[in-house]
Amino acid sequence: MQFLNRIIPYADLSGDKKGALLDPFIERVLLLSLAAINFTTIVDFIIIMPLGPQYMRVFSISPAQFGLIVSAYAISAGISGIAAGFFLDRFDRKRALLTLYSGFALGTLFCALAQTYPLLVAARALAGAFGGVTGALILAIVGDVIPESRRGAAMGLVMSAFSVANICGVPLGLMLASGFNWHVPFFALTGLSVIILAVLIPVMPSLRSHLAHLREEPPITRMLAILSAPVHQKAFLFMGLLTFTGFVVFPYLPKYLVANVGLTEKQLPWIYICGGCCTVFSMNWIGRWADRSGKRRVFILMSLSAVLPILLVTNLHPVPLTVAVGVSALLMICMSGRFVPAMALMTASIEARHRGGFMSVNSSVQQLAAGIAAWISGIILGQSASGQITHFSATGFVSAACALFCIYLSGFLDARPRGRDNGTNTLVEDSSQTVVAG
Repeated sequence: MQFLNRIIPYADLSGDKKGALLDPFIERVLLLSLAAINFTTIVDFIIIMPLGPQYMRVFSISPAQFGLIVSAYAISAGISGIAAGFFLDRFDRKRALLTLYSGFALGTLFCALAQTYPLLVAARALAGAFGGVTGALILAIVGDVIPESRRGAAMGLVMSAFSVANICGVPLGLMLASGFNWHVPFFALTGLSVIILAVLIPVMPSLRSHLAHLREEPPITRMLAILSAPVHQKAFLFMGLLTFTGFVVFPYLPKYLVANVGLTEKQLPWIYICGGCCTVFSMNWIGRWADRSGKRRVFILMSLSAVLPILLVTNLHPVPLTVAVGVSALLMICMSGRFVPAMALMTASIEARHRGGFMSVNSSVQQLAAGIAAWISGIILGQSASGQITHFSATGFVSAACALFCIYLSGFLDARPRGRDNGTNTLVEDSSQTVVAG
């Protein structure tokens, strides 16, 4: 009862309560809830990959057909992200998040219930249509609610869901699928999503500060403003290349570790478990470091530090498991560590009234960049007669070059335009005076 009493005064903030701030306890619960949503959407995406052998056996499909199951989520997320950019900023953030996450939970349930290959592909597309936009909206909410001075730590907490997904998603998904069948992991995700929704409803406040500009710009004008603004275009290029840097290497890393480095498939989960455990702590620490020392400075240092493990892992020869795990974990720490200050830099450069639409388009850009990176890697790589992956080192050089170029692009996001982000955290604004959130 005491917990509910702390929630109720903050759960219904609206335009008539200008300047209200979240209670620190409620803010923490909200961030944890957003991180939990991130966890479920990430696990829903990555859990498909280790289940490939079961899908190909159960549905009697080829590897190319299995690839469609994987890509259906990303393609649908990219398309829906662009579409959502036209209207996402026209709704209360709370209502939008609850609607999108409910749709994601429904799509995940359909995945669990699918009995045929076409139905599973359709269910994956439905889950992606809602899940991709949900992730973008979460980042917009963090930008609205958390002051710029603490946004790095908040981003680190929310984005640490990726690490937890790697630790729990791959091993637990394999265990449930092996012990029962491939349907069970999706039933588990659906149940977890319902629980998160039940927690989120009373905790999350209404966020309407961005609605004051609705009458100024119709949806098409708003989207054109988002796409045509030079700072937005540079941010899209920055985030696209940031995503490209990782996905040009990561999709084929497990195959390379098995075929070239000498790991067995049973040893692969240790790569994800150890890497995920390390990044759980590193991303939160890097977020606090960025708040203290400056977002761009930390981004530059993390990008420079990522070059070494990129080149190491893409040129790795047969080594003991501990060495392979150590190098892979270092790569995950440095690559994920770039995203924390990068996201904080980006959200600070975007006006609050455009933040939701921008994040939707940005999510689509990242999905597209990931697909292009994997496609280019497939063109570069080859396979020897003995089954080893060839030219993997070339993808490492491409990734390292992109990481360095991202440092240059980050300079366009460092200068915060006047009036965009004043370091205060206001949830609302009235029609007479614009007060930009966080």
